[in-house]
Amino acid sequence: MQKTNKKKDIRPPQHQNRQPGIESRMQPQPVSEKKDKPAGGRLQDRIAVITGGDSGIGRAVALAFAAEGAHIVIAYYDEDGDAQDTAERILALGREVLLVAGDVSREKHCGKIIRKTVQRFGRIDVLVNNAAVQFPQKKFEDISSEQLLRTFSTNIFAHFYMVRFALPHMRKGSSIINTTSVTAYRGSSHLVDYSATKGAIVSFTRSLSSMLADKGIRVNGVAPGPIWTPLIPATFPAKHVAEFGSDVPLKRAGQPVEVATSYVFLASDDAGYITGQILHPNGGEIVNG
Repeated sequence: MQKTNKKKDIRPPQHQNRQPGIESRMQPQPVSEKKDKPAGGRLQDRIAVITGGDSGIGRAVALAFAAEGAHIVIAYYDEDGDAQDTAERILALGREVLLVAGDVSREKHCGKIIRKTVQRFGRIDVLVNNAAVQFPQKKFEDISSEQLLRTFSTNIFAHFYMVRFALPHMRKGSSIINTTSVTAYRGSSHLVDYSATKGAIVSFTRSLSSMLADKGIRVNGVAPGPIWTPLIPATFPAKHVAEFGSDVPLKRAGQPVEVATSYVFLASDDAGYITGQILHPNGGEIVNG
């Protein structure tokens, strides 16, 4: 049998000094949008709130939702340039957009996001909990209490806050989608606290789906593998970034646009009989659960 020679996906070494990272500084630019396929209006006039929606997976989800007819609320930290670029593209697609900057690890700010959304649009049809941080450490002892609190506050506490504030404004047929990670299933020796939060998101998703089933609100998750987003150069050393994602079976990092379709499916009526489930766009890594 002839062996297939798979090339590794290599990009220029690069590093950014702070999280969540700036997409406009990345080389090459992440692919956030499919421009060659017409959308089908599967989310026509729905109101979608996306945390971390300014860049990376969140941006791709925002653009995919807008292309399917949704109006978008982008909650982001402080990356104003990335958020504005995303907003301009949403407007070009003929959809409305609301930007809300601030820290989702703070309960009051989550309340502000929902309050502004309801003031502008009157309701929430789709909530995407996507914002996250990660801080690699080679030694377990180097995971400080401060790091632990920040990681859990951003990655999982914010999910609780956003859902609590959003639920009174959601109705039968609404959808909640949580971003977990392949690390929830296979672990990560240098991202122990991050992986722990992503495992918590899986359990949160499954438990919440049971709680909200009687209300007709579906709750699902997406567990991406290595995806080329601003969090990568903002997290890892330049050499690691250059070969990021080349160790999965498909030998490359995924593009945000390749993950966004999972969110569109879960948010749409096509997934009307799906709740409590996790989709795995991860480049071929085999996971259980």
